[in-house]
Amino acid sequence: MTGVGDEREPREAAQLAARASYGRLVAYLARRWRDVAAAEDALGDAFVAALESWPRVGVPDKPEAWLLAVARRRLVDVARHASVQGRAAHDLAPELDRAERDPVFPDERLKLLFVCAHPAIDERARTPLMLQTVLGLDATTIASAFLVAPGTMGQRLVRAKARIRDARIGFEVPEPHELSERLGTVLEAIYAGYGTGWDDVAGADGRGHALAEEAIWLGRLVTRLLPQEPEAHGLLALMLHCEARRASRRDADGAYVPLDRQDVRLWSRSMIDEAETSLASASRSGTPGRFQLEAAIQSVHAARAVTGHTDWPAIGLLYAGLLACAPTIGARVGHAAALAEAESAQAGMEALAAIPSAAVATYQPYWALRAHLLGRLGRGGEASEAYDRAIGLSENAAVRDFLAGQARLAAGGRS
Repeated sequence: MTGVGDEREPREAAQLAARASYGRLVAYLARRWRDVAAAEDALGDAFVAALESWPRVGVPDKPEAWLLAVARRRLVDVARHASVQGRAAHDLAPELDRAERDPVFPDERLKLLFVCAHPAIDERARTPLMLQTVLGLDATTIASAFLVAPGTMGQRLVRAKARIRDARIGFEVPEPHELSERLGTVLEAIYAGYGTGWDDVAGADGRGHALAEEAIWLGRLVTRLLPQEPEAHGLLALMLHCEARRASRRDADGAYVPLDRQDVRLWSRSMIDEAETSLASASRSGTPGRFQLEAAIQSVHAARAVTGHTDWPAIGLLYAGLLACAPTIGARVGHAAALAEAESAQAGMEALAAIPSAAVATYQPYWALRAHLLGRLGRGGEASEAYDRAIGLSENAAVRDFLAGQARLAAGGRS
């Protein structure tokens, strides 16, 4: 035990355990209990107990094992008191006792991802369920990402967990013939988790970086399980290329730095090399998909570290291919940005104008790009309005400050 008398260290230890082990512990408990909600409740009680106990008695040498022991007792007690699942409680106790003695217990997160992607679960709830149970995001954060009310998202998640319990869905990686219908959802969830961590430019509490690392770890795990799946390799390459630039996204004063202004010397060469290896593995299949094309776009950006310039025509062609297989709003805005660089600001504006206004009403990248292009075209008043819109839609203070600076430049005739 360590840290007796210092409340900050136990609290920080509990927060670190939550960041590093939440998904792992939930998956382990849910795998054996076959009830995701019960596992989450039990683990939540364990973290509350840690915050109450550790400041008094110190942080245990093996925090994960301590949390597992408390959660296990909670699960067994609830089952016994309710006089249900008695057999499950009886069978679970010896196995969890062994896990508590040896904290190197199996990681079941990949199985839980595939459980959450089961076709019996509401399609709208699959990715959010993975984000909550495996990556530990709260319902409010997930609801914001999916543009629905927190209460609506909460109800979907509750129903999905009840479905897993009531239908006795098996906690196993599905058979090969079942993988195709679940893999896409699993990859989407991993990428959504990574995106949440990537968007946290400030990284004030380290949670964003931890989420990104967790998503990359899961991406590696999927490629090991399914080495012949090109989109799994494509997703891993995409995340690694993005993560390679993390250190360059803020300057020494903490200000946001956009991609085209980043110091390439700060990019991680080892991550870029791993991304290129994964992308090469994907390309051997000869069946390009969304994640492979997005990774290829990031690969062209990464080449600037060697060539000193960005091949915008190549990026434009890759976006055109991406639009053919995944015509998302993000892809359409990215294509417009590539056209603006490869051809002209006017070409970029025309591509933006072709996007339905209702689809981009609250899409911040659209307004940021529109403002930038209007500034380049000398339309300062319209640029200022677009910058105001982009700033209002930005949740990160560093990004808002950057956009405010760009707005001042546009008003002065420079952008």
